[in-house]
Amino acid sequence: MTSTPSKIHPSAVIAPGAELGPGVEVGPYAVIGPQVRIGARSYIGPHTVIEGRTTIGCDNRIFQFASVGAIPQDKKYQGEDSELIIGDGNAIREFATLHLGTTGGGMATRVGNQNLLMNYAHVAHDCQIADHVVLANGATLAGHVTVESFVTVGGLVAIHQFTRVGELALLAGGAMVSQDVPPYCTATGDRAHLHGLNLIGLKRRGLSADEISALKKAYRTLFAEGLSLKEALARVREDSPASPTVSHLVEFIAASQRGLCRPRGTADPEGEDELP
Repeated sequence: MTSTPSKIHPSAVIAPGAELGPGVEVGPYAVIGPQVRIGARSYIGPHTVIEGRTTIGCDNRIFQFASVGAIPQDKKYQGEDSELIIGDGNAIREFATLHLGTTGGGMATRVGNQNLLMNYAHVAHDCQIADHVVLANGATLAGHVTVESFVTVGGLVAIHQFTRVGELALLAGGAMVSQDVPPYCTATGDRAHLHGLNLIGLKRRGLSADEISALKKAYRTLFAEGLSLKEALARVREDSPASPTVSHLVEFIAASQRGLCRPRGTADPEGEDELP
């Protein structure tokens, strides 16, 4: 079995040391640095710049004018040999920007598989993006942001550094997110507040009626019954011990360091999830 040859436009600049897998296509005037590795069948569009210690998996499509693997926009960065790691099957659209990691964030920015980063999306240093995530036009992730799988980040959303966004959350367009958004929830506004569960997303993912019902009950306990965070988490654990989605919701909330996005007009009575 023969490998498909790469197709590189004559005007592209490929530095010595760069590694391109079989079937990679590189468009006109693209620039690829010496520490870049690109997996099989990936497409690199015209005028794209890929630099730094950047590893890109297979079957990715990176469109024109994207900037991938540039040094962080972080004054603490001192030239350390950090990296950007991108998985398989991603679409990175026009003018998107993805940066290397730093010493303060484990030396790596990571993007998983089957993600869509639309025009002007920004992934800053040390972000950790899982799989099947959508960053819509102009979505901006500050440094050290964690985004779990199947999250949708709407257009012009900005996420504060060190914030976490849980699985299957939906951030509505224009939201300014400064605290952790629990899994399966919808958040909107400036500063963002929860606006119920992402019921459409849950149904599209094929969750059973029983799982969705358990999540609804957990949401009410956590945010509508006036309990402290500690009390609410204990009650939810007791009420739904066998639900994997509820368990993930509880563990995500219990691990929060920044405090939680909550429904408007609610707060932890004991202030346990407020920022210091």
